[in-house]
Parts: sequence; structure tokens; C-alpha cells
Amino acid sequence: MRSLLKRLPLLLALFALAFSPLATRPAHAADPGVVQIEAFDNALLDMMKNGKSLGPKGRYRRLAPVIDRTFDLPVMTRFAVGPAWTSFTPAQQQAVIEAFTRLSVASYAHNFEDYSGQRFEVDPNTLNRGPDKIVQSQMFRPNDKPVALSYRMRESGGAWKIIDIYFDSISQLTTRRSDFAATIAQGGAPALLAHINTLVDNLMK
Repeated sequence: MRSLLKRLPLLLALFALAFSPLATRPAHAADPGVVQIEAFDNALLDMMKNGKSLGPKGRYRRLAPVIDRTFDLPVMTRFAVGPAWTSFTPAQQQAVIEAFTRLSVASYAHNFEDYSGQRFEVDPNTLNRGPDKIVQSQMFRPNDKPVALSYRMRESGGAWKIIDIYFDSISQLTTRRSDFAATIAQGGAPALLAHINTLVDNLMK
């Protein structure tokens, strides 16, 4: 009994060491999709807090590398173009990917230009959709209802990347495809490139 009492402090210390990490570790820490979205949200907030001083071009430069590592832009471009993609030459495909990338960055630089108390809250529970996962988030704004955001993600090159975003259940890539379809029908890849470049120019004013 005396021997057990002598070892009791050591046993209690080992017990605490074994179980305290389980109590403090975030439940979603191991989910790479959630971690990716949280990092993206934090980058957005940081940019927004400096948005006015950065200006459109500064916000664009700040977000470009973030969006490049967070989004699978080649996959998104192919989906936004639709069946016409296979009729584009390799050079046209690459040019459209680059234009779509500029459009994606410019859209965020334009739509998240300043900070007025917004915050993001990411759901730690992801939904599986075949090879993809859905990460859900909400953007809270003072004196306004929250905006529901769902990110469809797919593993690419060892990282989970966004391949579509749903604003209040509306697919943004489906919206882009509808917008691009008429332009492609009228003039193929050259017309689409001109259309995207015009969109980017308008967003960056």
C-alpha cells in the first residue's frame, strides 16, 4: 500500500499527460479541407482590414498567391467552359485558364474590399460527395443575416483545393458556365478571352 501511495503522483501525472492533448486538440484539426478554408478565410480578413489602403491592385497582389494555392483553377476553368473546352487548342486552353485565374482573383479583390466587422465560422464537420468533400462556412456581418458558403473540394497534388463555391446553395461555376456559353457560341475561345478580360478590367476599376 505504501509503495502504491509513493507511485500515485507519478501515475496521476502520466494520466494527465495521456489525456490532456485529447481535451485541448480541436476536433477538426486533422481535416485538411477545413484547415484550408480557415486559412483562406483568415487571409481574406487580413486583406479586408487593409483593403482601402491597398487599393484594387494591392488587394489583387495580396490575394493572387492565396487563391492559387487554395483553388484548383484548371479544373474550375474546364467546368466553367463546359463541352466547348475540347474544341480549344492547347494554347487557347492555357490562355483561358490564365484569364479565369485573373477573373477569380479580381472578383475577390473587388467584392471583399474593406472590413466592417465581418467574421467567418467554419463547420468542423465535412460532408463527403464521392471523391470530393463539402466544407461549410458562414460569413457574419454586423446588422445583417449571415451568408452561407459551401466549398466543394477535391484532392490535387497532395492538397485539398476548392473546385466550386455555393453561395446560398447556388453554384458559382454553374453561373459562370451560363454566362460563358453565349459568348463561346458566338466566337469560341477568342471571344471568351475578350469577355473575361473585359470583366476583369471592370472589376479592377
